[in-house]
Amino acid sequence: MPSRKQRRRRAKERRHDYEYVYLDEEGNETEPPEEANEPSRGRDGKERRNGARAGRPKSGAAVREVKPPSWTRSVKRAALFLPLFFIVFSLVNKSMPVETRVLSSVAYSALFVPLTYMMDRMAYRTYLRRSGRRPAKG
Repeated sequence: MPSRKQRRRRAKERRHDYEYVYLDEEGNETEPPEEANEPSRGRDGKERRNGARAGRPKSGAAVREVKPPSWTRSVKRAALFLPLFFIVFSLVNKSMPVETRVLSSVAYSALFVPLTYMMDRMAYRTYLRRSGRRPAKG
């Protein structure tokens, strides 16, 4: 049979909402004091909920602003990765002719453009969802 301490811990784990449990000297649960029911306030005087400011993620860091997706930015990234692709193809298969390595690098860079655009679009939509903003028109 579990001890009283184990039963209290198990009951606390089963609660759906996180709440503080106040115990008296005998180990019985009591009502929380009145000052514990009031929301805490930060240095700036704004109310805090669950110890964090509203509008910020749980880690406490500010949400980093994400720019809307752009095809030109994706093309610039692909142009930066083109030499890297060529170097990798040169190291992996030295017997391949140079023209084939160049064409393979260009093909991979061409596939890299829509991939990075889709990733930017996904990041931007996630940012809009988390910040509660509307998409920029244009």
